[in-house]
Amino acid sequence: QVQLVESGGGLVQPGGSLRLSCAASGSIFSIVAMGWYRQAGGKQRELVATITSGGAANYLDSVKGRSTISRDNAKNTVYLQMNSLKPDDTAVYYCHAEIQTLRIRAPVAYWGQGTQVTVSS
Repeated sequence: QVQLVESGGGLVQPGGSLRLSCAASGSIFSIVAMGWYRQAGGKQRELVATITSGGAANYLDSVKGRSTISRDNAKNTVYLQMNSLKPDDTAVYYCHAEIQTLRIRAPVAYWGQGTQVTVSS
């Protein structure tokens, strides 16, 4: 059993910053990659940023230069620091992880419950 618990969403004014956190817990053998997706009303879910266990990061073009993804492997936690937020960043943000568990060594995708980020004045 694996759980991803997110925190850090909320209401922020345009130009402001937020830091999202996601902690994985349970019968974890190894976390291959962690990341964040988002889904705005009426739109498809899109990848925001991912990071491998080695620290290699990948970003959605529209957030490059404004966001930084990082992870603490010892805490099984991934962070997303978002700066210069825009109204277009408004969405539900979902944590995602590819995890090898103690029972199943093939990586399996897990999702968090989602956290709302609203950018509005």
